[in-house]
Amino acid sequence: MKWNAELYDDKHAFVFQYGESVLELLDIKPGERILDLGCGTGHLTNEIKNHGADVVGIDGSAEMVGRAAKSYPGIDFLVNDATDFGFDEPFDAIFSNATLHWIHEPDKAIKCVYNSLKPGGRFVAEMGGKGNMQQMIAATQQVLEKYGHSALAKKQAWYFPSLAEYTGKLEKAGFRVTFAAHFDRPTLLQDGRAGVEKWLNMFGAIFFEGIEEIEMQQILAEITDILEPDYNDNGEWYADYVRLRFVAVKE
Repeated sequence: MKWNAELYDDKHAFVFQYGESVLELLDIKPGERILDLGCGTGHLTNEIKNHGADVVGIDGSAEMVGRAAKSYPGIDFLVNDATDFGFDEPFDAIFSNATLHWIHEPDKAIKCVYNSLKPGGRFVAEMGGKGNMQQMIAATQQVLEKYGHSALAKKQAWYFPSLAEYTGKLEKAGFRVTFAAHFDRPTLLQDGRAGVEKWLNMFGAIFFEGIEEIEMQQILAEITDILEPDYNDNGEWYADYVRLRFVAVKE
């Protein structure tokens, strides 16, 4: 997926703003070596550095890494695949916010994390959990089917596991899960009604590949109409986010 790093920062800042609360779970200690897995444009990576850690950020998007490196030149940012990375020097902790649900081979990612941690090192993350964006996805599929785009409607853009599923994978890989939570978090979209279209353009582009612009606008408008009764709260639109958050320690 090709990311628009500028649009991400401008209209979807909630992604890293909500991630600031996950940093509290990370409980950073000065001098620790920490990896930010899926660092995006680097805002949370910089927060980790400001807490006194020696931090490295990796992301699969060259666009995101380029913007991060420009914004925070004192931090090492690398383009790296979350299912195939390794470092010569292990980390005290690995942090990840809003990234793991993009990874369709979770066992590979978890193995890389495990192998990159020191014994006793911790893996602290938040991701989309089971039920995340269920209404958005259902509305999108419904309208795509109506317009004859059945193949697009069946695409799996994300991996949203249950708490039991993901913590089971962590335990199988050798982690001890010390904290896990699966919770609803309605998330304010910027620009009211237009926020649905902007969210789908940013994060759900896979559903609209090859669709002409005129038809695309009709589809997006109908998706928005379907969502309005549940999303529109006195002019403010909230997406149906459900999050999975955990802390796991390498045994």
